[in-house]
Amino acid sequence: MKKYVLFFLISTSIVSCDVRRKDKVADGMASMAEMAAMDSTTVQIIDTAYNFGTATEGEKVSYNFRFKNSGDKPLIVTNAHASCGCTVPEKPEKPVMPGETSFIKVVFNSQGKVGHNEKTITVISNANPAFPPLVLRGDITAKK
Repeated sequence: MKKYVLFFLISTSIVSCDVRRKDKVADGMASMAEMAAMDSTTVQIIDTAYNFGTATEGEKVSYNFRFKNSGDKPLIVTNAHASCGCTVPEKPEKPVMPGETSFIKVVFNSQGKVGHNEKTITVISNANPAFPPLVLRGDITAKK
């Protein structure tokens, strides 16, 4: 019985210690970072914050945060996410060419969010320096 347990432990440790796979993953991440650095561009943020004032609970507030590709390579927005599930950002699907202006559309659902609200949107792209956090803020009053 001891031989079987020892054989099982040795087999499990050999199979789980695949160093080659980890090296490939690390190399892949490094090359992706290098490619992003080589293809980086600059961005001019036109709108970094928007105060929508006061809205009634249940209203959907939307805003377009504008930006311009001020570099000489296409700007690729790979991800945009908000600090709360009640806020949904929509990124441009196509690359933003040099000199073009585009936007990140943000929709905030105020249902159940009575009081002061401040939502942060994080944008991931090939811009260097990176996008600053985008902020949507305002006050929600209860339904009457």
